[in-house]
Amino acid sequence: MTLRLLVATAATLFASAPAALADDAGASPDKSGFSLMNPTPSADLRTLCADRPTKSNGPCTVDAGHWQIESDAYNVTFQTMGGATTRTELFTNPTVKLGLTNTLDVEANIAPYEQVTTHDSVTGATSLAGGLGDLFLRAKWNLAGDDGGKVSVALFPFVKIPTARRTIGNGAVEAGLLAPIAFTLSSAWTLTIDPEVDALANAVGGGRHANLTSPLSLSYAASKTVTLFAELWGDVDFDPAGTVTQASCDLAAAWIPAKAPNFQLDGGVNLGLNRATPQAQIYLGVTRRF
Repeated sequence: MTLRLLVATAATLFASAPAALADDAGASPDKSGFSLMNPTPSADLRTLCADRPTKSNGPCTVDAGHWQIESDAYNVTFQTMGGATTRTELFTNPTVKLGLTNTLDVEANIAPYEQVTTHDSVTGATSLAGGLGDLFLRAKWNLAGDDGGKVSVALFPFVKIPTARRTIGNGAVEAGLLAPIAFTLSSAWTLTIDPEVDALANAVGGGRHANLTSPLSLSYAASKTVTLFAELWGDVDFDPAGTVTQASCDLAAAWIPAKAPNFQLDGGVNLGLNRATPQAQIYLGVTRRF
């Protein structure tokens, strides 16, 4: 029911985006001349915008000619299913972004070390697996609203390269497309939807199947330096071996120091809403623009 509500809300907001974009036409400054070789001057940089801390991604891109690093400092997830408790830990998880134009950036993400610990309460056995995570390559193209306006929209394709050991990943190349849309509701409130469709490898045998994700995120600027987030997240994996539906309620906060506008600290907790979803995910992270 939660996912159906998220999908219905996303569809309604997506349908309203064209009209809102039309109202915003001409509102943004012209920064089209900036590029990788002609970087955006410091005075013209946008307010620091990261895809952290929530699961949803924003439509904003990194300014042309600038780098941005977004990473978990520590991330731990707990899940109990069938008498087995699994703890997954990420010891940093950096995403490196580079602005190519005023509305296009490219990104790479990989966890240098991921550790999965599983304890079977029936047998008492504990297994441990660790190593490099999978490599994700992405590109984000903002279609409207990167420099202001009531609505911002982007296309965000990605491909996953299986660099992780089979004890950590599934050893398959996978890909997907996101379409983040942000609605500025007031000077303090922003609503973001981030519909996503993926082509994932089947758990058994060859072939691919669809995976759909639909987060709905509400952010509130509590002050000039602190932003609070509340999010509902839903995911349906249509694997032929059996469809799996997940849902969570996510809470987070981010702080950008007044004297360090290119730096952000954040943290949050994601709480599972059904048995198939990890019971809790807790993380702390950082963003730095150069």
